[in-house]
Amino acid sequence: MGKRGHRYPQVEPGAAALVDAQIAAAPPTVSVRDAQVRAIRERVDAVQLGDRGFVLCADLARAAAIGLDDLPASAITRPLPLVSAGAPEVTVRRALAAGAPMVVVQDRRGVVGGVSSTSALAGAIGLSVATRLSQSLPAWASETLASLGRLAESHGMRAFLVGGLVRDVLSASVLDRADLDVVVEGDGLGLARALGEEQHASVIEHGRFLTASIRRPSGERIDVATARSERYEAPGALPRVLPASILADLGRRDFTLNAMAVEISGGDMRLVDPHGGRGDLRRRRLRILHPLSFVDDPTRIFRGARYAARLDLVYDGWTASCQALAVRLGAYPALSGQRIAAELERILAEPRADLALRRLGAAGAFRLLDPRYRFTRATGALLGALPSAWAWSRERGLDVARLELALMALLAEQASDVRSAALRRLGFTGEPLTRAGRALEITGRLVDRLAETPAGAERGRLLRERTDLELAALWLGGEAAARTAVTWWVDTARRVRSVLRGEEVVELGVRRGPAVAEVLDRLRDRRLDGESGDREAEIEYVRHWLEAREEG
Repeated sequence: MGKRGHRYPQVEPGAAALVDAQIAAAPPTVSVRDAQVRAIRERVDAVQLGDRGFVLCADLARAAAIGLDDLPASAITRPLPLVSAGAPEVTVRRALAAGAPMVVVQDRRGVVGGVSSTSALAGAIGLSVATRLSQSLPAWASETLASLGRLAESHGMRAFLVGGLVRDVLSASVLDRADLDVVVEGDGLGLARALGEEQHASVIEHGRFLTASIRRPSGERIDVATARSERYEAPGALPRVLPASILADLGRRDFTLNAMAVEISGGDMRLVDPHGGRGDLRRRRLRILHPLSFVDDPTRIFRGARYAARLDLVYDGWTASCQALAVRLGAYPALSGQRIAAELERILAEPRADLALRRLGAAGAFRLLDPRYRFTRATGALLGALPSAWAWSRERGLDVARLELALMALLAEQASDVRSAALRRLGFTGEPLTRAGRALEITGRLVDRLAETPAGAERGRLLRERTDLELAALWLGGEAAARTAVTWWVDTARRVRSVLRGEEVVELGVRRGPAVAEVLDRLRDRRLDGESGDREAEIEYVRHWLEAREEG
């Protein structure tokens, strides 16, 4: 029994006393299959691959589930923090709070074991972000979150605000819009119906994905989902989903800065941040949650480039290596081209789209369109000119889509068969395929010739039959002289017409049919060359033309 009033020394057990996960050793060159066999046989939570790092058994299982048994296990190691056996508990807590799935403990003889993120140490109380939310959100959003919290509590459920809105509030970014993304531990579809009825809003349910979209009468959108886990059955395929906890739901997401939540059913708006997203935001760092994240869903490669450009983030080294692995593993036949096209469209709507696209090119991401794709310095220059080309096209009202124009830059330097394969991969068929393919071909053939052609009718004949996309592509791919020529045509020359009209030419004796078009073209060319363009001069020209035809 302790003595009253006696001061006892505080005992610091050290990190070794906190170990709750076992780690086995395996050769550095072992495959996923053999590493998993060893892990199961020895009943461990992770495997140490010599000096190549540590691989978690959960990651081995994930790799095996999508058919990567023969992949070297070293390809999916994680940068786990290492601490000495005598390190204080606070050191381990900080590493877990920063998002580490496990802290490895070692002494002089080697690895002792690990402290996992499921440890009681990882259950730190999150800070309240109620003030930040109230200052950042419009009144309707704050009122809606309060209603959702109340409805969830009344049905015995927990509700959480998740997604980009949480990220943007924590990073003090300007909110362009405040559509709400809510996850529910419980019946998310039922909660969505209850909110829709209360707010007299329309509700669209997506039963397969356990989600619902609510559209308020004033136009704002609230997405409500049941908290769920995902299982990928093939690289790039859409996942199967099952109801789960909020922690499992956050663990299935793409990047740590998108894997945060704010509980709205408890009233005090506390942050749930199991993967260290808040710290990554402070460090301007973009980090994925597990080594096969990009393999599970390769569209995350494009999403990551968009976030990095918009928020001025840098990939950490491990994330960059994981992305390189995903690019190297293949073309992902289960990944639809429409999903890639949709991600490209989202990138192109960003202010720094050219930066995101150049980073994707440097990372080899466009090999997902065709394995033969090669990103060149010239392609990078074309992407750099893309914002100016888009502005030029919009100012002149050209009928050009953002994605079409971006593909003029991305594919201009590729061989024709690679161009065609990439366009088909993105879902282009029929007339859109023909239109884009022809624009790429025309640009390559005409851009140099156009710069060398003198102004006037000769230049007009090169540009006369060009579509708006072809004209935009020529401006994008040309140097100053070619751009001047295209601008001259679009701004001035293509609206030049002869004074005489077709019926008047016929009345002068020109036979109906191709001859009328030929005469009108000649009259227009004379005007483009600066020759007299009044009515009498054109009548005189037509008469001379008829005489020459008769003599010929």
